[in-house]
Amino acid sequence: MKVNTMKSNKNSTQQLLRNDGIPFDASLFEEININRSAVERRASTLSGRRSVKKQWQAAWLLKAISCIDLTTLAGDDTPSNVQRLCAKAKSPVRLDILEAMGMQDENIHVGAVCVYHNFIKEAVKGLQGSSIPVAAVSTGFPAGNIPLKERIRQIEISVTAGAKEIDIVVSRDLIIQSDWKTLYNEVAACRKACGDAHMKTILATGEISTYTKVAKASWVSMMAGSDFIKTSTGKEPVNATLPVSLVMIRTIREYYELTGYKVGFKPAGGISKAKQAVNWLVLIKEELGNDWLTPDLFRFGASSLLGDIERQLEHFVTGRYSAAFRHPMA
Repeated sequence: MKVNTMKSNKNSTQQLLRNDGIPFDASLFEEININRSAVERRASTLSGRRSVKKQWQAAWLLKAISCIDLTTLAGDDTPSNVQRLCAKAKSPVRLDILEAMGMQDENIHVGAVCVYHNFIKEAVKGLQGSSIPVAAVSTGFPAGNIPLKERIRQIEISVTAGAKEIDIVVSRDLIIQSDWKTLYNEVAACRKACGDAHMKTILATGEISTYTKVAKASWVSMMAGSDFIKTSTGKEPVNATLPVSLVMIRTIREYYELTGYKVGFKPAGGISKAKQAVNWLVLIKEELGNDWLTPDLFRFGASSLLGDIERQLEHFVTGRYSAAFRHPMA
């Protein structure tokens, strides 16, 4: 029952030209006007289709695992919780399931572990011996309502502590007021503070009133040097949706066509089911192509998604669904 359509993470990574950003130029995005009904109609075609099944579904789900930022951002996090999460990140699927699929030697692991700053060192310790990076939320996450100097300092401290990826939040008031130059300057300052650490810029789209502003904020964030643009903190009333993802993905495509820089995309918040994960992967494949179907350019921000994926893989192997409690820390 070998699933031979999935390659290990070590074979799927690419050598990417990092997005250095470009000078601010409002003329590149000021005429954008998003047709909401058209976007939502296109997005609805994904969830309305029949799902892929059998070994093809299993292959898509293994791909999804490799693109998960396994996340814990709870108020009751403890060092032991983070250690357990790191163990799950390194071995996200039970060995017996992988053996039944012929995938036990493929080095399946998640894309990153995402934690608050005070758990970075614990996560680095827990991931020792693996290639999995630690991602840290920063800049006054989730609201971002602190002075820019403090946000910069948070980034610098997180990088010093060992974070290889920094998830920043933007000032939503700047987007609401269409103060694009100030937004550009703030994101560019954060990117400079990140140094070699890759920066994911969170737009918190659930707090942005129109798709047009989402598209413009995406453009500004990429122009300022973001390595990824990300939908949500996971703390908003509305988080990642397919329509808002479509808007952001198309700005990524347009930015690539203009500059040659490939910017990554991360939907986060509310993605907890395996079928949802496949929908997002299909959206990426159809809109951006196979180059973006790697952890270098696509991530899910998720905490409970992995548990449902593992249940679906066990069903593929055994024909039976297991109880959720049999898949801890997912």
